Amino acid sequence: MRYLKLAELYRDSSATTKRLEKIEILSKFLISLSQKDRDVMYLLLGDIYPEYDERRIGISNQIAIKAISKATGIEIKEVNKKWKSIGDIGLVAENLTKNKKQITLATNILTIEKVLENLRKLPKLEGKGTVGKKLSLITELLTSATPLEALYLVRTLIGDLRIGIKESTIKHSLAKAFFKKDENAAIKIQEAIDKSNDIAAVFDIAKKKKIKDFEKIHLQVGKPIKAMLAQKVKTFEEGFKALGKPCAIEYKYDGFRMIIHKNNEDVTLFTRSLENVTKQFPEVVEYIKKYVKGKSFILDSEAVGFNKKTKKYTAFQDISQRIRRKYNIKDLQDKLPVEVNVFDILYYEGKSMLNETFKERTKIVKKIIKKHPYKIIYSKQIITGDEKKAREFYKQALKDNQEGIMMKNLDAIYQPGRRVGHMMKIKPEVKDLDLVIVGGEYGTGKRSGWISSYNLACVNKKGEYLEIGKMGTGMKEKADQGMTFEQLTEEVKPYIIKEKGKKVFIKPKIVISVTYQEIQKSPNYPSGFALRFPRFISLRPDRRAEEITTVEEIADDFDHQKRNWKYG
Repeated sequence: MRYLKLAELYRDSSATTKRLEKIEILSKFLISLSQKDRDVMYLLLGDIYPEYDERRIGISNQIAIKAISKATGIEIKEVNKKWKSIGDIGLVAENLTKNKKQITLATNILTIEKVLENLRKLPKLEGKGTVGKKLSLITELLTSATPLEALYLVRTLIGDLRIGIKESTIKHSLAKAFFKKDENAAIKIQEAIDKSNDIAAVFDIAKKKKIKDFEKIHLQVGKPIKAMLAQKVKTFEEGFKALGKPCAIEYKYDGFRMIIHKNNEDVTLFTRSLENVTKQFPEVVEYIKKYVKGKSFILDSEAVGFNKKTKKYTAFQDISQRIRRKYNIKDLQDKLPVEVNVFDILYYEGKSMLNETFKERTKIVKKIIKKHPYKIIYSKQIITGDEKKAREFYKQALKDNQEGIMMKNLDAIYQPGRRVGHMMKIKPEVKDLDLVIVGGEYGTGKRSGWISSYNLACVNKKGEYLEIGKMGTGMKEKADQGMTFEQLTEEVKPYIIKEKGKKVFIKPKIVISVTYQEIQKSPNYPSGFALRFPRFISLRPDRRAEEITTVEEIADDFDHQKRNWKYG
C-alpha cells in the first residue's frame, strides 16, 4: 500500500472537525485496508506499535529539521528560519519538498511497509553515531516523499499528527465499516480494545466480520491493561444514591496506581499510563513473590510512600521521583519506601476476573494476600449503608494522611480503561487538579533559557485539551528545594512542537498536579474557566493525558467552591 493513500486520509480527516464526518471518512478507508497492511492501525494514532509496547519513535524537532535539510538540500539555518515563520515543522517539510533542490536517483514510491520498516529501526538505535543513523533512515524516507507525504511523515516523527483521530473514532469507524446492523458492535469493539490495547488485533477480527470472535480476546499476564477509573461525588448521600446500599468503602490512597502481573516467577509492574516500572521497585517484586499466593495473576493496587522512622504515610510527590529513576535504585528504595495496597484482582490462575462481581473479587484478594504492613496489605475496607459509619471511616482515612475514600458497588464488574459509574471517590475540598502542559514561555534574567511560565489545559468529552490558565509558581531554582524550572523545562522539551519568539507550543503529554486559589469564569480561555494563582505541586508520570481533570469536573468544582462544605 502506498503511503500516499494514508497521507490523503490524514489530510481529509484533518479537513473536518465534525466527528461523524471523520467516522465516515475513516470507515471507507478501513473497508479498503487489507489485513496485510494491518499495522496502519498504529499509524492512525501516531504510533508504530501497540499502545502497550514501550518502544516509541522519539525524534526531536532538531533532528527532524536536520533530516529536512539533508533531504531537500536546503541549509539548516534556512529550514529553521522557515520553522520560526510557519510554526509547524510538518508544513515546513511539505513546503520545502515542493521546491527541493536536491533530487536523487534513488527516489522511489513510498510504501507503508518501507515507512514502518525505517521508523521501527529508530527506537533500537543506541550509542555512538546514533544521530547520524537516525538521520539516514529519516532522510531516505523524505527523499522519496511527495510534499503531502513529507508533511505527515515529519508530524509522525515528532508525535504531532493533528488529524483528530482518536481511539473512539476508530472504534465507531470499525463498527460502521463492518457491523452496520449490530447496535452493540461499538461496545464489543471497545471491550476488545480495553483487553488487548492492540488496535491492529481488533482490526483483524473486525475485517473478518465475525463479531463473536471479539470474545476470543483475553487478558494476557505481562501485557499492561488500562486501569478502571472512578467518578467524583461530593457527599455520601450522592454516593449511596448512585451505588445503592450497602456498598464497599475503602481508603483512597495518596500514591500511584500500580498494576501487578505475575506469571510463575516473572513479576512485572505497570503504572496506569502503561509504563513498566519493574526495575524501579525491586522490593515490590519480592513482596509479590513472598506474600501473594498464586502462580499467575493481575492485581490492581496503589503504591503509597511512608516515613521509615515515624511510619506515617507521605504524599505522592514524595515518592513520584521513584517512577522515573533509572539509576541508584537501592538508595532511593531505602530513602523512599512504598507500601502496596491491593484492592482488586483482574485475573487469577488462568481465569479472567473481569466479569466477576467486586464482592467476589475482594474475597479472592483477601484470601491470597498475606498481610505484611509497610510492605503489602489489602486495602482498608468496610461494607456499610450507614452514612455515620461511612463518615467515621472517611475521617480516619484523612487522619492516616490519605486522600479520602472510594465507594464501590458490590455487584459491579471490572471495566478496564473506563471512568465508571459504579465506583465513586470522595475527597475533601482540597483545591488540586491534574492538568496537562500545552504551552509556555521562556523566562528572562536569571530564568533565561528555562520555560518559566506554563499554559495548562483540562480535557473535554471529545478528548480536546482546553486551556484553563498559566502557571509560573511552585517550581524552585535549586534542586535541593524541589522540582526546578530547569528540570521541568527538560521534561517538556521533547514535546515542543512549535516555537514563536519566547513562546512554545507543547504536545499534551506531561501531566502535573497543581493547586490554586479559586476557579473563575473566563471568556479568555477555551475551557470557559480560569485558575486564579495556580501553583505547581508535582509531576504525575503515572497519569496519561487522557485521564486528567475534565472541564465538567472543573465546572462542578466552580459551582461548589463557595459553599465551603466539608465532612464533620
